[in-house]
Amino acid sequence: MNNLNLRRHEVVLLPESARVIIRAFIPADPLRLAAIAGRALALTEEEVEMEMRSVHASFEARHYDIELPLLNHYAKVQPHIFTQRPLSRARQLLIGALFSGEYALESAALFNPSIVPHPNQCNVPEGSLRFIMSLRATGEGHISSIEFRTGIITAQADILIDPVSRYVTMPEVVTNPSYHKRSFLIKLHEMGFENESARAVMDPLGEQFTLSDLGCSLARLRGETLPGVQDVHSTLDYIQWLADSNYELLFPAKIDLSERIIFPVSQNESNGIEDARFVRFIDDDGAILYYATYTAYNGRAILPQLIETEDFLHFRVLTLNGNAVQNKGMALFPRRINGRYAMLSRQDDENLFIMFSDNPHHWNDPQILLRPAEAWESVKIGNCGSPIETEAGWLVITHGVGPMRTYCIGAALLDLNDPTQVIGRLREPLLCPEGIEREGYVPNVVYSCGSLIHGNQLIMPYAMSDKSSAVASLALDELLKALTA
Repeated sequence: MNNLNLRRHEVVLLPESARVIIRAFIPADPLRLAAIAGRALALTEEEVEMEMRSVHASFEARHYDIELPLLNHYAKVQPHIFTQRPLSRARQLLIGALFSGEYALESAALFNPSIVPHPNQCNVPEGSLRFIMSLRATGEGHISSIEFRTGIITAQADILIDPVSRYVTMPEVVTNPSYHKRSFLIKLHEMGFENESARAVMDPLGEQFTLSDLGCSLARLRGETLPGVQDVHSTLDYIQWLADSNYELLFPAKIDLSERIIFPVSQNESNGIEDARFVRFIDDDGAILYYATYTAYNGRAILPQLIETEDFLHFRVLTLNGNAVQNKGMALFPRRINGRYAMLSRQDDENLFIMFSDNPHHWNDPQILLRPAEAWESVKIGNCGSPIETEAGWLVITHGVGPMRTYCIGAALLDLNDPTQVIGRLREPLLCPEGIEREGYVPNVVYSCGSLIHGNQLIMPYAMSDKSSAVASLALDELLKALTA
């Protein structure tokens, strides 16, 4: 271990099973679905009212609005309900409840944090910084989602976490998002769907089109295509899948950040939104946009995706394009370098790569930046979030995997104008798992998805063995001296 004076703060974020959402639980078998609904239809109105009083008594205090998700779930199964009678609101709610259940978002783990400055710094004490911390929350079935915490870093580099609401709120999924045609066509080409059927769908659309525009074009071609023409229908299904993988989310402004949850929406992330690396990006014209790269997982395959937001209320979720969009661990630099975007990535599950692009959604031609060099990183090396700009160079917090698959955190320094040039790297890790940090779902792991600098302090939140999260800090000048010695 090195001789740097790392401070472990007395801040631990533990998973909390009481934070729950209402999810739909709808059987795939339409006969079973109809049978469940039929039992609700057979009840008298008095029995329905009695059942709903019981549901309200048991669950109402656990949610801001219990009826809205129940009615939404009723709407999903309504086409399978065979009755000509108008149904009372209470019966609709009961049917919705029969196809609903609570899901504890973070019952298993709350880990892999990243941290960025809050867009609102009003009324912050002098010398302090308000921050947003993102966390990977994992519940039953190992389904991962994104949660947020807020707090203050004081002038003395103490960490104060704001109180956390026991409620969580799902965002509105914008029903008619828009798409950029060029990006959409590039992704179709990469996936091998640049064919006559795709052109028949895409050619009539404008340079920017909506989901409803695309739906009309798809419906037109489906209507013109014979049912047995499998290749055409495969292309149309993929185009629909691609559209569903690019979506927008909107939270009410009154909802506290700790109550906002980004839960899987599209099919390609049905098993989880993993390891979001948030970064505050400042463009050449001074415009600020928060990006996050994350890994979408559907239980079989992974797909790197991108989140964009200005205010943590409205989020755009987008697929990424290019031959370098694979594997995990993409991390965007916080500004352009010589007019181009820059990204760290993992391509071969062993080395750390860097790549450049004129567009944040298209990535090609990665080159190796760092290879494993020390025993503690001899299995593989990767990043622990986006690079951080310092006067001495780009500070990259790394992770290394060594003997017994122990994950430790290290650091490297890259040239500001040419980040393919490595100025220095630590021989010994910054942080290795110790004591209770070793115990968890995946033992012997410390890991981070993003740090920041406040004053002369590197503030580094980190996960402990895929279970909970903590925060460490270190004097920046001390770290840079070690990297440039």
